[in-house]
Amino acid sequence: MRSSQVSRCVFKGCERAALLLIVCVCSASLAKAQLLPQRNTARQSRSQSSLQSASDPATHSQWDQTSRKQLTAAASYRGAPQAPQQHDHLAFLGPDGLLPEERVAIAVYKKCNQGVVHISTKSRRLDAFLRVTVSQGSGSGSIIDTSGIVLTNHHVIDGAREITVNLHDGRSLPAKIIGQDPPTDIALLKIEPGETPLQTIAISDAPIIEGQRIYAIGNPFGLERTMGRGMISSLNRAVASSENRTMRSLIQLDADLNQGNSGGPLLNTRGDLIGMNTAIMTADGDSSGVGFAIPVSTIQRIVPQLLRHGQVLRPSLGITRVYEKEDGQLLVVSLEEGGPADRAGLRGFQVVIRKFQDGVYVYEQSTVDPSSADTILAVDGQKVSSADDLLDSIEGKQPGDQVTLTIVRDGKQLQLPIVLGRS
Repeated sequence: MRSSQVSRCVFKGCERAALLLIVCVCSASLAKAQLLPQRNTARQSRSQSSLQSASDPATHSQWDQTSRKQLTAAASYRGAPQAPQQHDHLAFLGPDGLLPEERVAIAVYKKCNQGVVHISTKSRRLDAFLRVTVSQGSGSGSIIDTSGIVLTNHHVIDGAREITVNLHDGRSLPAKIIGQDPPTDIALLKIEPGETPLQTIAISDAPIIEGQRIYAIGNPFGLERTMGRGMISSLNRAVASSENRTMRSLIQLDADLNQGNSGGPLLNTRGDLIGMNTAIMTADGDSSGVGFAIPVSTIQRIVPQLLRHGQVLRPSLGITRVYEKEDGQLLVVSLEEGGPADRAGLRGFQVVIRKFQDGVYVYEQSTVDPSSADTILAVDGQKVSSADDLLDSIEGKQPGDQVTLTIVRDGKQLQLPIVLGRS
């Protein structure tokens, strides 16, 4: 009895435990099934909350002020089409569709291009094998007188045996040199135009100012009457010339100048000549945006002398060589024998000749003694410290004028008057 009762109790206990386990599992499943909908409900609540806040009038206004700006900026960045904008310069367009600056450039070209010529040169030289070779050159020039006077650079026609001037109407006329001045790189040619009138380029009398708009017409690379524009970058520039002198008072400009532009006119907005294009600063021969022109003031000073004499009659001191000392003073090395400085008593290096005999042979030995040479400090009170300074000090003088040199001789300062000669 006890044994069966115990078995029943055990069976009933197990039955209850199994039933309890089933109830727990079912409860857990129901709980899990209830939790998932709660999470979804929470997400829906948050989504509904977001939708409600987005549709709220206050929030919508804020979105207009921030989000739309961000979207517009993003669209602009992505290249989205933008509303057309009115450009300020269009307000200055005339009925012909041109800007005022363009009309000025066109007017300058129409006025001046027929007065610009293309200069072709031929020269003959002997090569290393004594064979005659012919070389050709090209440059530009300006007609400055209806009689056929052409202004150009000296280096354009230097050494030429044959010079041809090509006019705007296709005529090619032979030209001859009537005057040239290597130190200033200015030359004049003469052509015979016949009965056909020539278009000339007027010489300006207006001041030249940094920042001024300029135009250059020439024949770069043989392309006749090509026009470029730019502005005056600076004034009074100094550039070394091929004559071992420094060209001073040059105009610096930023217009593109290339081979063949040399000798062409530099023009202002009135179409008047304010300079002559002469050089560029370059490392490879191409334009670098740094060009130089001889100013009209130099042209006006040199051209009349070339027309009268074929050359510039410059004054001369008769000093052939000086040595530039480190202290900025000039030591006289040599003088022109019988020249102005020699006649005035200026002293240079002394050449001492000694003779000695070796058996029946007699030898001469020459030595240079600089100890007695004078040192030049100033000319007419103007300090000089280089050979260029010495030349510039008498540039505005005439042969026959008198100048006074301040010199040091044997440790003493002296004033030495000299009457200038002619070079």
